[in-house]
Amino acid sequence: MSTARAEPVAVEPTGLSEKQTRILEYLRANADDKTYFKSRLIADELGLSAKEVGANMGAVADAAGDVDVEKWGYSSGTTWMVTA
Repeated sequence: MSTARAEPVAVEPTGLSEKQTRILEYLRANADDKTYFKSRLIADELGLSAKEVGANMGAVADAAGDVDVEKWGYSSGTTWMVTA
């Protein structure tokens, strides 16, 4: 019998779609470096449309326990304030 322990694995919140999971992972990876994210720039990075990002951000904000996501502004596209 082995006494080796398995490493802990990060489990994504249940109920998120593949797009929502990708958006959440992107925000987590970049929240330490910047605070404000435009939907169109997130979309460019992930190969999505800005509309897809905006449509999925509500579910992402609800599921994200380790980052706070708040709709911040609309000038030249929706901006999201993300804090870790």
